Amino acid sequence: MPTVTYGESAVPVDDEGFFTDPAQWSEPMAEQIAHESGIEELTGRHWTVIRFMRDQYAAKGTGPTVRVLGKTSGVSVKELYQLFPKGPAKTAAKIAGIPKPRGCI
Repeated sequence: MPTVTYGESAVPVDDEGFFTDPAQWSEPMAEQIAHESGIEELTGRHWTVIRFMRDQYAAKGTGPTVRVLGKTSGVSVKELYQLFPKGPAKTAAKIAGIPKPRGCI
């Protein structure tokens, strides 16, 4: 299983770079993951989505789809694509340190 180092922590990831153990994630890691994903700075709106993704994963065992995210996170689908241009659910899940949501390509 591949590992990636964020700060001083090596964490196991799947072949696409998603955490296999979300408990190993920390907020400082999110900044580095975001930067690697082409997002220069995480704003309060980014954090709203990231925390929502983690809460949904903890409650349901998977992250929400873009549609569900847009309806229930308090951030519209249009804004999600502005915040996470390369694919909101997939990119937000990676930054949030959770496995790739079901239905993401």
